[in-house]
Amino acid sequence: MSYRKTLKLICGFAGGSAVLFAAAVADSRGYFGEQSEEAAGRWSRFNVLQAAQPAWTPASHTPAPTGHAWDFNWDKRDPSSLSNGKKKESVTEDPSSEQDNGKPKATRNILLIRHSQYNLSGNSDKERILTPLGREQAELTGQRLAALGLKYDVLIHSSMARATETANIISKHLPGRVELVSCDLLREGAPIEPVPPVTHWKPDAVQYHEDGARIEAAFRRYIHRADPKQKEDSYEIIVCHANVIRYFVCRALQFPPEGWLRMGLNNGSITWLTIRPSGRVALRTLGDAGFMPPDKLTRT
Repeated sequence: MSYRKTLKLICGFAGGSAVLFAAAVADSRGYFGEQSEEAAGRWSRFNVLQAAQPAWTPASHTPAPTGHAWDFNWDKRDPSSLSNGKKKESVTEDPSSEQDNGKPKATRNILLIRHSQYNLSGNSDKERILTPLGREQAELTGQRLAALGLKYDVLIHSSMARATETANIISKHLPGRVELVSCDLLREGAPIEPVPPVTHWKPDAVQYHEDGARIEAAFRRYIHRADPKQKEDSYEIIVCHANVIRYFVCRALQFPPEGWLRMGLNNGSITWLTIRPSGRVALRTLGDAGFMPPDKLTRT
């Protein structure tokens, strides 16, 4: 059998490292018709290449877990941890039945919408209204939410002008009459000092202290599993701001909250969180804006 056929056979049964080794040996011995000096030079270069490759073992390619185990009582609503301290009035009462009645049964779907593009040159919040492009973006987001064919239960929005205007435009596209609720807790701010830090944006410690407490309060109000009385899955829309949404995502997924600034969100984008009755949380989409034409995408 010729050496070339042998090499092909090796290629069929061996991994890349074996093939490289076989090719290097053949090269050094001149099987490919080269002079011995040239082959020796190639063999030397192969030794350098081989030395640069780390030795592969299953252990070296398996990432070790970092951080803590999932906390199923992250929202303090795990039925097994709740106790009202009341004594049973009857010894025949079934405690398991009472516990089952207190378990959530529905899934909450929370669609976090970043406001559309707005006037950055405004001196006050009232002047920072949507640009013509921003209004187009809000229309496109509303059309996308309507096209999903979901029954929305409520539309909550930040009380800032750009979020309120975005919510009003979106609401016109939603099927049925969806209640609009304004909330000051959802206003934009500095949730927590980001890691790694950035040079172009450095709020002072007081702003982190004040905004952080408010945005955390918003998270606790809106991001949690369903109440046991809720019978059907719900779909709730929250129109707010990039910093708020990114912080919510980190907190809900139990990621380090200081990593919130590592994500980017387009204007009018949709971030979809699902919270199961068990307390499990899933991120279905992050900053989805694929429904917008490329020339309509902005991040201001």
